[in-house]
Amino acid sequence: MLNDLLQRPVEKRPDVVSLEGRILFLVDDADLVRAQLEGEDLALTPELKAILRDQISTDEITPAYICYFYDETLGDFPYLGLTAANRTTGEREAPVTRGSVRSGGFVCSVAGKRRGKGSSREQSPYAELMAGIRIVVGESIERIYNENCQNLGILTTTDFGVIDRIRAGEAIPLSAFTDGKDDITRQIIEFGGLFEFNIARLQGKVTLPVARALGDDEPGGGPGVSRPMTLAEKIFARKWVVDAATDRLGVPWVEAGEAGFFRTDIRFSHEYVTPMGAIFFEQKLGRDAKVNDPDSILFFRDHLTFLHKAMSQERIEQGLLDVANQLEVKQREFSEKQGIKLYGEQKGHVMGSEAICHSKILEEYAEPGMLIIGTDSHTPHAGAIGAVAFGVGTTAIFNSWITKDVRVRVPPSFKVVVEGTPPENVTAKDYMLEILRHPYIRDGHAIGQIIEYGGPAVQALSVDERATMTNMAAEVGAFTGIVDADRKSVEFMVQERGMDRSRAEALVEGMQSDPGARYVKVIEVDASKVRPMVALPGDPGNGRYIEELEGVVRIEIAYAGSCTAGKKDDMDMYARVFREARDDWGLGVHPDVECFIQCGSIEVREYARSQGYLDLFREVGAAFIEPGCGACINAGPGITSSADQVSVSSQNRNFPGRSGPGQLYLVSPYSVAASAVAGYITGWHPGVPIEPVSPLRPAGV
Repeated sequence: MLNDLLQRPVEKRPDVVSLEGRILFLVDDADLVRAQLEGEDLALTPELKAILRDQISTDEITPAYICYFYDETLGDFPYLGLTAANRTTGEREAPVTRGSVRSGGFVCSVAGKRRGKGSSREQSPYAELMAGIRIVVGESIERIYNENCQNLGILTTTDFGVIDRIRAGEAIPLSAFTDGKDDITRQIIEFGGLFEFNIARLQGKVTLPVARALGDDEPGGGPGVSRPMTLAEKIFARKWVVDAATDRLGVPWVEAGEAGFFRTDIRFSHEYVTPMGAIFFEQKLGRDAKVNDPDSILFFRDHLTFLHKAMSQERIEQGLLDVANQLEVKQREFSEKQGIKLYGEQKGHVMGSEAICHSKILEEYAEPGMLIIGTDSHTPHAGAIGAVAFGVGTTAIFNSWITKDVRVRVPPSFKVVVEGTPPENVTAKDYMLEILRHPYIRDGHAIGQIIEYGGPAVQALSVDERATMTNMAAEVGAFTGIVDADRKSVEFMVQERGMDRSRAEALVEGMQSDPGARYVKVIEVDASKVRPMVALPGDPGNGRYIEELEGVVRIEIAYAGSCTAGKKDDMDMYARVFREARDDWGLGVHPDVECFIQCGSIEVREYARSQGYLDLFREVGAAFIEPGCGACINAGPGITSSADQVSVSSQNRNFPGRSGPGQLYLVSPYSVAASAVAGYITGWHPGVPIEPVSPLRPAGV
């Protein structure tokens, strides 16, 4: 394989970009979107710019069911989930239809702030590319989506001046898209994508930043001179690839803005992404090519295990279930061929996955000081134990199968310090909904940064609860989330994995941020003032205290689970509320509510069984679901089926269409269980009776 790559021709793009085609403005006006798709060209006026859609998630660019495809067919589907306002009725509509972007002759697509937030799915920019989009413009662009575009060869910019230049047929210097980029990103753009760059890298045709190797003399100091670093910077310093040919790793220090290649400890992907990566790998390298170090790669069948229970009959008749099932087949065949461990479906009559990828990585694999990449935006879950874990796209993961490394521009870090003692009914999820509504996050300043959680209230959390916070770094728009390793990390590795205590203590040694480490921002949260939170439908940043909700918000569905809220501690919280409701007040799940509890792994299920929780859940009327992602990605029990349905969930995000067409509110595990009993969104208050709303339908109907 390597000899073939060393001989393969590779050239840079031309120094200028010349494009002929139309501009598609993704505006919050359904009629204007339709008008463009039907041939009308709009002028970029201040009024038009003011209604550009902000916060367009990858769920809107390519809804989950679109990602069952992983080839050029995706070009039929960009923006199918995009919603825009009907200016007459005020209702939200989805104005883009299959094939309308591809047939419209568009070469550039324009949006507002935080373009491409959410999932790391590379199907989104790949769908745009296959539809003819060559340049994407946004007031701000999310980190993973931006990197995925660059890796595929799509040009990205926040400079709206390119729009007039495209329309004028002007030859735009490539430097307009590379200025201000680090050397590696600049060259990836110049070579037209990450794979092409890596070929040039192997052939010695690129320039890499000069790393200060461990032991090198530093200006102003002797060998190994260092500086105060955050925990994330320490890990990046350890993992910097100084010389790939000799496998030389490590520099004395790094700082924000430095770019390099970093050696991964774990690389994982799930069935939404593995097949697309496998196709890329086999197309670029040949069907007989072998991955580098298969023992450090993991595959998961976790996202679509329950899809047949959620997919509509119409889509089944369209053949989409058959298409989706091919993802499992392709991943399994590639896993067997490459000798890669696959956490697949459970055997026998029990349905479900063996584990959600994030759950298993933290349960069994992640260690303090590791560098972990995964093809999911919630990969930062493993940061709870003091690892740097972050999401990447398909191109980045398949390139890592070749090189075992990943390119990173070291992000700046900001810190959230949680002080004080929280009320008994406040959880890590409530902290996160409080943090997500902070202007620094809501206004997009945290995009691509590392969020480090600290302070006495964070130190008091279990590793499971810390994982809720690091997991939801994805909703922050952060590069990753991380917590210092400490005695709780040691206890987790000893008790959950049976690790020798001396080894666990050695792993934790030094895996804390240094005094004097630099942060671009420090946000303080007083845990004693936080109360049970709820995020209103549409965005996790729409947080407020539950007590501030206007009127009674009745619910039809309560979904408790996902990687964020399917851990052992979460099961404890659901059980605590349901046991109190049953034993003290004689209550169970409200007759108007369907309640689903889904765990993150077989280990969590067996823990729940051993604690008597499975019997408890059944007795109160909650349906227990085997491990899997499920409703969180519109692929399992717990989704809404109509726009007027209301659900409440302890999952991580509630973007439009994320869990069906209905209205989805986010709350903590305590609150989702209390709401299931009450029939409306409410917090849980220990010892205070839950007062159910009058049923709208008789029990059992």
